[in-house]
Amino acid sequence: MTGQSDQATRDELVRVAHRLADAARPETLRLFRQAGLVADDKTRDDAGFDPVTEADRAAERVMRDILDKERPSDGILGEEYGTKPGSSGLSWTLDPIDGTRGYISGTPTWGVLISVADASGPLFGIIDQPFIGERFCGGFGIAEVTGPQGVQPLETRKRRAFPDATLLTTFPEVGTAKEGRAFHKVAEKVKLVRYGMDCYGYALLAAGQVDLVIEAGLQPYDIHAPIAVVQAAGGVVSNWQGGAAHHGGRVIAAANRDVHAVALEMLQDAMDV
Repeated sequence: MTGQSDQATRDELVRVAHRLADAARPETLRLFRQAGLVADDKTRDDAGFDPVTEADRAAERVMRDILDKERPSDGILGEEYGTKPGSSGLSWTLDPIDGTRGYISGTPTWGVLISVADASGPLFGIIDQPFIGERFCGGFGIAEVTGPQGVQPLETRKRRAFPDATLLTTFPEVGTAKEGRAFHKVAEKVKLVRYGMDCYGYALLAAGQVDLVIEAGLQPYDIHAPIAVVQAAGGVVSNWQGGAAHHGGRVIAAANRDVHAVALEMLQDAMDV
């Protein structure tokens, strides 16, 4: 996937990604904020609450149907229907509704996550928020958001003093008790912390609105598309050891290398305790 000779392939992958997002939008909006919405619990052994709705399943089904026709040799990893092996060296990662808890609560911070990757990690990704009508795209030289304000470039914030930073995460507990303590060591040093963002937090990071997103306990389908979008906008994404984040787990996304380095050191120091 390098070199000018691959431009046609890149264009094709971008086209297919947008087609997937276009197809998923009506499936998610059909049940959003509707009285008849039912959420099943995927959690085993009464360990919390992990909801899934027919909108999750329908959106993933329609995206998989398109990939079966348009890219039959590519692999697929989806949250609801698992893994389909491929032979092309490319794989699509689909999270039909990232933030189902927000979805069933009526908040517009959930999103459809779509990405395509090779063995090195995500190449192109989309964070789509159907209700607001925003689509954040990153990879292959593209870094833009299309929404109510038209088409705008994506660019993360430049360096600022760490005490002036804004930090986002989804769950106040973050992950395990130890991971939560590490997160809060960082949270104590920044100006503003906000919770409950799901994938929209990464979109805001790419759009230059915030400085950090720190999470734990992620699956690959949670983070592949955000990695592509944030990195295309100039940000940095890694695990808490500073390595590749596309396998999931503990993830830190930052607007720039300076803020990433400061927060990463704090997390590592706290986890060593």
